Amino acid sequence: MTDLEAELPGATHTEVGGLIIDELAAGKGRIKRVIYPPGWDWRDQMQPIVGTEWCEHVHVGFVAQGALEVAFDDGRTEELRAPAAVVTAAGHAGRVLGDEAVVLIQVDCGSDTETVFGLADHRHAQTG
Repeated sequence: MTDLEAELPGATHTEVGGLIIDELAAGKGRIKRVIYPPGWDWRDQMQPIVGTEWCEHVHVGFVAQGALEVAFDDGRTEELRAPAAVVTAAGHAGRVLGDEAVVLIQVDCGSDTETVFGLADHRHAQTG
């Protein structure tokens, strides 16, 4: 366990789909530390829980440790390797690359994240 994975004093701690989530209130939003363990894959761990083909949440934050591969519903993929800023549109699925846990520091406003951050029309353009 790294310092980035240590207990976060004062945070609400939950675990879902293999993820460890610690969150703190921040005005109308939340600051979250999400730990994705090695081998974690959205399709295996979260898809059965949420019941959608893709993750339909927007993620805004910073990958502080590890690497994720993110596949989008338009067929594109991107690799997020620490340190990396994250603005991930709805319609994606991720998986951990390598044998190191991923630590994502995320800012969100629940179902209002797209609106609060002005990302309502944020979709990745088809490339190639």
